[in-house]
Amino acid sequence: MSDVRVLVGTRKGAFVLTSDGARKDWKVSGPHFPGWEVWHMSGSPVEPNRLYASQVTEWFGQQIQRSDDGGETWEPVGKDFQFATEPGTHLWYDGTSKPWEFTRIWHLEPSLNEPDTVYAGAQDAALFRSDNGGESWQELAGLRTHESAPQWSPGAAGMGVHTIIQDSSKPGRMYVGISAAGVFRTDDAGESWQVKNKNLTSNFLPDPTAEIGHCIHKMAMHPDRPDTIFMQKHWDVMRTDDAGDSWHRVSGDLPTDFGMPIAVHPHEPDTVYVVPLKSDSEHFPLDGKLIVYRSKVGGNEWEPMTNGLPQQDCYVNILRDAMAVDSLDSAGIYFGTTGGQVYCSADSGDSWEPIVRDLPAVLSVEVQTLS
Repeated sequence: MSDVRVLVGTRKGAFVLTSDGARKDWKVSGPHFPGWEVWHMSGSPVEPNRLYASQVTEWFGQQIQRSDDGGETWEPVGKDFQFATEPGTHLWYDGTSKPWEFTRIWHLEPSLNEPDTVYAGAQDAALFRSDNGGESWQELAGLRTHESAPQWSPGAAGMGVHTIIQDSSKPGRMYVGISAAGVFRTDDAGESWQVKNKNLTSNFLPDPTAEIGHCIHKMAMHPDRPDTIFMQKHWDVMRTDDAGDSWHRVSGDLPTDFGMPIAVHPHEPDTVYVVPLKSDSEHFPLDGKLIVYRSKVGGNEWEPMTNGLPQQDCYVNILRDAMAVDSLDSAGIYFGTTGGQVYCSADSGDSWEPIVRDLPAVLSVEVQTLS
């Protein structure tokens, strides 16, 4: 039976949780980098013991760490990682222009097939690539120099590349989500990019149907159906079946369609998970009840999953990178909260239990299934 490794980034350090395939008893390692915000952790699908972590503080700035032994030990890499500001501006909250400023790495995405290649999504919105395990980096500048870039502006958490999706069926194709600009796709490994926001509507924009300016919270793809992507937007759960060329709303009967994360079942491409929150001004569960909603038909029809989750006086938030799935036969679904709990369902969402509690606020959750 395969083992599972859960990578948890928090406001005050990183934690590595491990269990066997039963997912009942968990070993907790950490905190690694105590006192640092660990914005995101991720593991290579090619070399399972190769892990990356993005740590940052206001005092010492951004640092990327790498482990080659599954999180037992770490070393800083990318010491020459320069957030060098290039000429140009983007929009700021009040509509004025602001120079680009790079402050943190929001998301790390290792290559699907190259053990030493990893992508990094930054704030302000930029995309970087390393081909030597994070030792050196180069910006894929075609994204930030896209003709629409001067119109990009921050979401509430800033303006960052928070989602990086690789299409294993089409070398060179990749998607990024930018808050608050929208979805962009490249078909030539990052040299050029296309806006993929058709049919997205955002009522907070002066023109709700504008091509640029949509606040994308998270996207998820099943590798067996790469042209279908699910999106949790700032209001609305969306779906595309034509590789981003057009989107349609699948919020259906959700009690509220504001939320942050979204995940797809590892074996069922039409089974999707979201965690609705009350509103964009009240980032906590509706009526104080923590509920994961599951659709088995690709959206529109949703069922509440509550078994094992607190159903009163629960006012935690679940952030965009804090939900993940393993690939065991009985699929495991995981999410972390700003209250410091990490929940696991070892039966595809039917029942839940906390596998660790009382951590610092959880920023990200990623899962590795280990043979």
